[in-house]
Amino acid sequence: MSGGATLLAPGVQREPGAPQPDASFGGFVARAAAAGQLVVQPRMGFGDPRRMRAGLERTKSAVATTVGTLTIDSYTRVGDAAAARAAVAEGTALNGYPITTHPVELTRSLLDGLAGPGFPVQVRHGSSRPEAIVRALVAAGLDATEGGPVSYCLPYGRTPLAESVENWARCCELLASLTPAPRVPHLESFGGCMLGQLCPPGLLVALSLLEGMFFVRHGIRSVSLSYAQQTDPAQDAEAVRALRRLAAEFLPAGVDRHVVLYTYMGVFPHTARGATRLLEASARLAVRSGAQRLIVKTAAEAYRIPTVLENVRALETAAATAALQERPYVRSSGPGGGPPDPRFGGDRCAGSDGSDGSDSSDSSDSSDSEVYREARAFVEAVLELDEDLGRALRAAFARGVLDVPYCLHPDNAGRSRSFVDAGGRLRWSRTGSMPATPCRTPGAGACAPDLGSDGLLAAVHGVARRYDEQEDGQ
Repeated sequence: MSGGATLLAPGVQREPGAPQPDASFGGFVARAAAAGQLVVQPRMGFGDPRRMRAGLERTKSAVATTVGTLTIDSYTRVGDAAAARAAVAEGTALNGYPITTHPVELTRSLLDGLAGPGFPVQVRHGSSRPEAIVRALVAAGLDATEGGPVSYCLPYGRTPLAESVENWARCCELLASLTPAPRVPHLESFGGCMLGQLCPPGLLVALSLLEGMFFVRHGIRSVSLSYAQQTDPAQDAEAVRALRRLAAEFLPAGVDRHVVLYTYMGVFPHTARGATRLLEASARLAVRSGAQRLIVKTAAEAYRIPTVLENVRALETAAATAALQERPYVRSSGPGGGPPDPRFGGDRCAGSDGSDGSDSSDSSDSSDSEVYREARAFVEAVLELDEDLGRALRAAFARGVLDVPYCLHPDNAGRSRSFVDAGGRLRWSRTGSMPATPCRTPGAGACAPDLGSDGLLAAVHGVARRYDEQEDGQ
């Protein structure tokens, strides 16, 4: 299925007040889910418009259900417009597309005949000051982007969190007001990807949901919530299911929503076979846990920025793997007793007991997984701090109620620590002031020790080493 262009829209059940899907990024994903297709997406960006268009063309024509990506260059994402203009004028290669520097007519011509309801394109950028980027993408005829007040602040620089919150509130309102009907603006939270690795899933799930709630409170009616593949497949499946369940519980019924999974964001395997195994594992995880979209990585990730061809191979590998993965047993029904809700992979409760989803016939929505309980505790603790979610997020970090391990941003308390246990699950060794319990050493009853430098390096490289060393057929 090339670019989703042949997807039908078979009577998707939508809740009252939900945006119509015809001209929206979220609607495309909903139609794909209803047709049993996992949407796959690259993180692709080039400064040269001709190369950028070629990348979008190849993405659209891939043997997969795809959406396109315009990843923005580093100068633009930090607001250094002068440096971006100089690079374009001098013909210097950039690591992304300078959307605020190239004339809007040029970007429109780049997208002409490619972007549309059958092949939506999302702008990805990494900016804590996104206003100029939002204005540029809307002017170019696009309506989907990603980020968030926390996730595009803490990992990327030293912008004060209070400033980022204000910037992102304005960004949401701009995107909502500037996007003309019938297009429906879409925002994806990057909150489930904080620092890429070694952040226990409960906090990732909570941050993604809180940012999604922030978007909605500032006028966005179509959102996606992210989660990055971590160290243990069963824990990851538990996390995605917890995110789906919490989204249903905390987001208004009329908001279009789906879950996007990221192939592992940390140190990638060095062998092509190991990298492919990890990509395939992420595709299987997406299907069995009910994620509707997958951001892929390539076999070249450990060495350099991947080529267009390498991105396309990754898209097709992920799509082929997903097509072979058995989907969870469907028990629940959609709104009003209709078909299962396609935004949640067809089954809101499959595997919510924390299993890996391979046998979910006994799954039940009433079973609270470890990740679900922890994530809900984070969310409720933040919501209790202030009725205004922006102020609540600032207070949560100031008081250490939210505290990202190994994050050096000055607005992060830095009192939490994590480790990978003997079974491969990410756990807390220190929780500071967070509403979470540190892991105890079996038998001794004491808190697990913090990672030393050797232990930290081993944890950071653990996934890459495991997939590089894995035998075929395992």
